[in-house]
Amino acid sequence: MDTFNWYLEKTSTLQQIKPVGLYDLSNLQLRFLCPQDINEVNALCVDCFPVEYPRSWYEDITSNPKFYSLAAIHKSTIVGIIVAEIKLYIKLTPKEREVVSPSAGKFTQVGYILSLGVTKAYRRNGIASLLLDNLVSHLTSAESQNCKAIFLHVLSSNSSAISFYERKSFRLHSFHPYYYMINGINKDGFAYVLYINGGHQQWMIFDVLKYIYTTVCEFGVVRWTISKARKAARRFWPRIRRIASQNTSTIMIDCS
Repeated sequence: MDTFNWYLEKTSTLQQIKPVGLYDLSNLQLRFLCPQDINEVNALCVDCFPVEYPRSWYEDITSNPKFYSLAAIHKSTIVGIIVAEIKLYIKLTPKEREVVSPSAGKFTQVGYILSLGVTKAYRRNGIASLLLDNLVSHLTSAESQNCKAIFLHVLSSNSSAISFYERKSFRLHSFHPYYYMINGINKDGFAYVLYINGGHQQWMIFDVLKYIYTTVCEFGVVRWTISKARKAARRFWPRIRRIASQNTSTIMIDCS
């Protein structure tokens, strides 16, 4: 999901909100969400998103360790959040598996951003970038090298959010018609992806070659072939050298 201007007709409302200029982010604190944050996070999501989340969703993101739920705090108030889930490839849906190459292995991890939101008054202070950069930094650390991609969905008409993610090196992956249901109306969406830790898109020629090589290695064919080739070389090399030496001697005699 996303956080930015969902509808152009809301511009007049946004202009009435007095922005808070932080000038720098030194006054901002980051911490993980906890169950006591449910009501505050709920209010932020109502402020940011046109989608209503059930109470169970807020309970999960504030307590379940499978979620990477980070909050930006200013003067003891939550002004922004990012919520992501780190999933194993084998637990992805068939559609989600299209994001990353299967040659990476069934235990490859993929990060999915469920929400990235900043309250209207605090936007354009770099808070969204700070939250996203923190997630990317976490998933590119030495302990998370098995995570090969971060992806998300965004409303196709949300040009400001799309521009933001493209500036952060996310690339368009696929189009999803009628992905969103907003106020009883179906809306189209895009999937955007950022490949990390050597990850790449599905089934390029490199993937095919790597998959074939990996499969062959699992059966030990390559090691067997190399071993046999080395033995053959050691066996026939002396004979080859004698033949080469004899040919050289013959050439020298003919020349004399």
